[in-house]
Amino acid sequence: MHKLRLPVKVELPAALTRMVLDPKATSLHSDYGSFDKPLGGEEGHNRDVEAAVDGTSSGMAQSSDVYQRQPLLPGAPIKSKDKWNGVGSSSDYYEDEEDDKIDGLEHVRHPGLPNGSGSGIIKIDIPAPLREEPRFPKEKWKTFFAFLFMVVNFILTTASLAMVHERVPDRTTYGPLPDVVLDHVAAQDWALNVSEILIMIMSNSAIVFIIFHKHRFIVVRRIFLLMGLLYMMRSITMYVTVLPMSSKTYYCSPKANNTSPLLVSKRVLQLISGFGLSINGKHTYCGDFIYSGHTVVLVLSYLIIKEYSPKKCHPVHWLAGISSFVGVIMVLISHGHYTVDVIIAYYVTTRLWYIYHTMANNAHLKQYGPNNFLARLWWFPLFRYFEKNVSGTLPRQYEWPLPWPRRLLAKHPNRDS
Repeated sequence: MHKLRLPVKVELPAALTRMVLDPKATSLHSDYGSFDKPLGGEEGHNRDVEAAVDGTSSGMAQSSDVYQRQPLLPGAPIKSKDKWNGVGSSSDYYEDEEDDKIDGLEHVRHPGLPNGSGSGIIKIDIPAPLREEPRFPKEKWKTFFAFLFMVVNFILTTASLAMVHERVPDRTTYGPLPDVVLDHVAAQDWALNVSEILIMIMSNSAIVFIIFHKHRFIVVRRIFLLMGLLYMMRSITMYVTVLPMSSKTYYCSPKANNTSPLLVSKRVLQLISGFGLSINGKHTYCGDFIYSGHTVVLVLSYLIIKEYSPKKCHPVHWLAGISSFVGVIMVLISHGHYTVDVIIAYYVTTRLWYIYHTMANNAHLKQYGPNNFLARLWWFPLFRYFEKNVSGTLPRQYEWPLPWPRRLLAKHPNRDS
């Protein structure tokens, strides 16, 4: 039930009357609301004040012209208009059907929203965020070109050895050159086999880590390019300067005193069939000293394992480093190479590896510029061709290389479990 409210005549003090009648006082605003003079002019304003003082019902009806403005609060429903029902009404506000329209735009009510909310939902199309992580394209055709580059230079190295064999100084006339290590260590033929066994173990271990690497095509492309560069430089150094045999017991095939293309081709095929290893009995040609190919493979295998294996595999890294070091020592014990061959091979392999990966991991070093002196390397165009689309350092991520186990373990789209 509603209580009946009778109008009561209230006499306002003179000061309050002056404040109400003062247009400056009525124009003051606060953070929560303010009373403004309605648009009816000065006469309407004075009439409203007189009605409020007289307390008549007609004056109370006219008091609806005095309204209050409040700031919109965050999260509050937006009203197109708030209507007054008079002071004596039991409800200060009411809603009608037009409350759901704002400036002629109708809200869409969604039954799924709680409390039957009539708030309009505005759909804003936000573009997909840009990928901030670096991209690593496979570029398999570049990997194939890198493989061809390595094969060509490996054939070039074997061809250089096939020709150098005819120029090796006679062992009966020229003995081994003075060497600080070989002069104090007796030659052990079995040590060369140990070194080549370690080479096979290290190289196959490096291949396993490459296969399971997520970005295996980029890694193997780098290895092909680096090995091609090392083989190319080795074919030049062994050909320009031929040293006497460092071992007095190593078997060398008889010289043919002929370097015809057919003879060189036969020797190249023989060396390739044995992968350049003496343990297979195919490497019977001598003169490949500067620089040591055994040391190149051992050091390169260690660098691959160290760089592209999981970072927390410290025992594997230490084991690979020790195995490479032992393999190099075995080469010296067998008198298969001079000490200078080993030192040059280690230096060339490590410097080439560090320079290449430093350039690959820094975008500004892949560009020509007056301050990029590494761009003056003769193999920089090759490097830029293979690495220009690789942005950033390769993450140490690994995955199963074959597709069929992953397909078996993957959840079928029609399965519920």
